[in-house]
Amino acid sequence: MAGFLDRAKEQAQRGLTQGKQKLDDVQAQRAGGDLLKNLGAAYLAERRGSGSPQATQEALQALESHIATHGDGFLRA
Repeated sequence: MAGFLDRAKEQAQRGLTQGKQKLDDVQAQRAGGDLLKNLGAAYLAERRGSGSPQATQEALQALESHIATHGDGFLRA
């Protein structure tokens, strides 16, 4: 009986770990999408004359930092 409980506990732990990884991936994709949207908004504002090149550059740097940390998978989603 103890072996069964140990295996069940192990499987539950694996499930929790996989679930947390999936949640982290989804959150990273959402954050990447938000950063991409911010970059687009900053660029459009700059092109229309109501934004600044600095704001566009900052948005680009934030996006590049996110890609360096989490990859660019959200660009294909």
